[in-house]
Amino acid sequence: MKKWSDVRKSLYTEEEIRASNFKVAIMTELAKARDDDKITQQELNRILEEEYPILCHAESGEPITQLDTLLKLLAPLGKTLAIVPLEV
Repeated sequence: MKKWSDVRKSLYTEEEIRASNFKVAIMTELAKARDDDKITQQELNRILEEEYPILCHAESGEPITQLDTLLKLLAPLGKTLAIVPLEV
């Protein structure tokens, strides 16, 4: 039986795998930070003065098309993005 990692490598390029991992990390950390602060999606949207779908979509893994939108979601949670070396 093949491992998922082997199947994944046969189906996707390394760039696609990195992009997918990045999306999962963002949505996981965004939801975790919100949960740690005991803030609901509705409360965060109210703080941000945004419509509900933006945060809901971000946490479900849909693409965030603008970096400033992501930074705006992270700021009230005391978070930001960092540029770090890729883990190989």
